[in-house]
Amino acid sequence: MELLQVADAVAREKSIDRDEVLIAMEQAIQKAGRSKYGHEHDIRAAIDRKTGEIKLTRVQEVVDTVVENEATQIPLKAAHRRDANLKVGDFIIDELPPIDFGRIAAQTAKQVIVQKVRESERKRQFEEFKDRKGEIINGLVKRVEFGNVTVDLGRGEAMLRRDELLPRETFRNGDRVRALILDVREEPRGPQIFLSRTHPDFMAKLFAQEVPEIYDGIIEIKAVARDPGSRAKIAVISHDSGIDPVGACVGMRGSRVQAVVQELQGEKIDIIPWSPDPATFVVNALAPAEVAKVVLDEDSGRIEVVVPDEQLSLAIGRRGQNVRLASQLTGFDIDILTEEQESKRRQEEFKTRSQMFMDALDVDDVIAQLLVTEGFTSIEEVAYVPTEDLAGIEGFDEDVATELKTRALAWIEAEAERMNARRRELGVADDVAAIEGLTPAMLVALGEKGVKSLDDLADLAADELNDPKDGILKDFEVSTEDANAIIMAARAHWFADEK
Repeated sequence: MELLQVADAVAREKSIDRDEVLIAMEQAIQKAGRSKYGHEHDIRAAIDRKTGEIKLTRVQEVVDTVVENEATQIPLKAAHRRDANLKVGDFIIDELPPIDFGRIAAQTAKQVIVQKVRESERKRQFEEFKDRKGEIINGLVKRVEFGNVTVDLGRGEAMLRRDELLPRETFRNGDRVRALILDVREEPRGPQIFLSRTHPDFMAKLFAQEVPEIYDGIIEIKAVARDPGSRAKIAVISHDSGIDPVGACVGMRGSRVQAVVQELQGEKIDIIPWSPDPATFVVNALAPAEVAKVVLDEDSGRIEVVVPDEQLSLAIGRRGQNVRLASQLTGFDIDILTEEQESKRRQEEFKTRSQMFMDALDVDDVIAQLLVTEGFTSIEEVAYVPTEDLAGIEGFDEDVATELKTRALAWIEAEAERMNARRRELGVADDVAAIEGLTPAMLVALGEKGVKSLDDLADLAADELNDPKDGILKDFEVSTEDANAIIMAARAHWFADEK
């Protein structure tokens, strides 16, 4: 009975099943038995669940004639001397006398029990916490090693790694700590539960605890961007027109936001209203800076923001913090220009485009500037726009429009011929040139980067073609869908060869 009492005590202390403790004890006794009678024998131990009595047995399997292991097998003929009813595949079970544990055997048994109990404890901990990922949890600091904090959660232990702590944040043994359950992994050794105080979700969950409207779903947190320990931006929207989402999150005299700020060691928090319109959202995200103008390019995920000259440093923020957080929050790459820079750039673009029309269409500066003012950006637009649209420009008539279209078409033809000659000079194959969607200018760009055959093109990925920074075709506004279509057309011959 003493054995059962020990099992009950261990099970209670470690919060694991009593049967698992008894199984661990059986395995320990089994190991000690093998140490005494020989490891080659099949020794089995069983503990009676009611009396606590230990039963030790040796098991042998009945085989036909060929015995591979004499310790665990017995030939049928020899088995029949003991019991004539035995047949191949049966087992002979011999009871062994109870063993007196020596010091070594007792030590081994203890190690087995400790290991099995620890495994059961880890299994129980994993099962309990595996569905709690993303929750905020409170615990006590158990120990700190190399900046990594081990947290006692009461019914488990968790690891708060140094890189998941706020900068300049220190904990001592016994300190209370609040953190987000970042991950729960089933691992044979080491920690299983990983915590974080730097993850954006930690801030979102803290607001949900402080603001009842968020918990009730009346206010929704749409996005969070953090520079942990320094500054953060949180975008909120209200599903009730009578409730101001920003005011609700700030609280009476800032009480709600201050509770979150204190937990995050003084991290400054900008609460901004979320908007489905990307331009409005970006303007809100750049607060407290004022924005004069926004130019959005949704295809490339970039947005250009023009701010008054005196607002530039505020919009960028210290070490680019404000614009970086706004970019994380909105998901757009944000380029910031002052009004003066934008004005200069507009003038440069106007000048460059006017010169392009003057050179290509052989017209004077007045006609070229009229085309730019009307929004024409390329020779192709002039060539393919309806004649009546061109004739409708003030100062133009139908004859001027027809002549401009004729000159534009002639320039495009000559340019295509020039590009084709350059493409052949670079060695770009004709079967590459035959792919739909590739213009002569694109073929020259490919050739200049060493892409000359179908295989060269087929080996590329879409972003190698259309990446806005260093894609081969970055100057041609090729969408990811078109880039994939071009690459798949280049790969078509691979599949044809297979067939």
